[in-house]
Amino acid sequence: MVPLVVAWVLSLFRSDLTAATDVLVLVAFVVLFSATGIRAAGLVASLSAAASFDFFLTEPFGSFAIDKPNDLEAAVLLLVIGGVVTETALWGLRQEAALSRQTGYVDGVLATAEAVSTRRQSPEQLTTAVAGRIREVLGLDSCTFMAGGAPDASAATLHHDGTLTYDDTTVDARRDGLPVDSTVVLPVTIGGELRGRFLLTATSHVARPTPEQCRVAVLLADQVAGALPASGAAAPEQPPPRSLD
Repeated sequence: MVPLVVAWVLSLFRSDLTAATDVLVLVAFVVLFSATGIRAAGLVASLSAAASFDFFLTEPFGSFAIDKPNDLEAAVLLLVIGGVVTETALWGLRQEAALSRQTGYVDGVLATAEAVSTRRQSPEQLTTAVAGRIREVLGLDSCTFMAGGAPDASAATLHHDGTLTYDDTTVDARRDGLPVDSTVVLPVTIGGELRGRFLLTATSHVARPTPEQCRVAVLLADQVAGALPASGAAAPEQPPPRSLD
């Protein structure tokens, strides 16, 4: 509605303003709405500006017909600018969100490393805190820690390199998501010895973590290994990669 009102106001000074000035004023409002990153707002502003420019500021006035090629180009330009600015703003917001997530990952790893090095928390408190961070990073319903335990080669397992296997088959977590019918095991190992495991559960939705998120989860789990008592169990071996098509 704003471009419509602006175009009507500009039409009152039609004899004093050039078409180029009208277009620049309307472009400013299109950019203003498009820069919000809301695709609908940008597209509506672009369409409204183009239609208002056509109706109020091009001959024949008061009609959606356009007689001059230059006026048609200006109307199309308003639509194009709105689309370009909107998509650029959305791209910028996505990049900002990705940077914010990466900063959060680093902060979580550093906080865990500090807690381990200072020994300010008991192993139970530390594993609970790390479980919460892993749950946030991977988008899980729940994450709990279980001390000790023998490795199960057939269980869905998130390995040290960030790969996921299920029934001895490599699963693309980003494409296929984490299993919703099985708990995913994230072993906590040090020097080839299993100290425990985080149990990752996502049953209410399909969590699709990126490889980066999986590696961050593994790194968080590795941070607590040195603070846990030895269990005497060997770390689970990673099966040869066999893609699930």
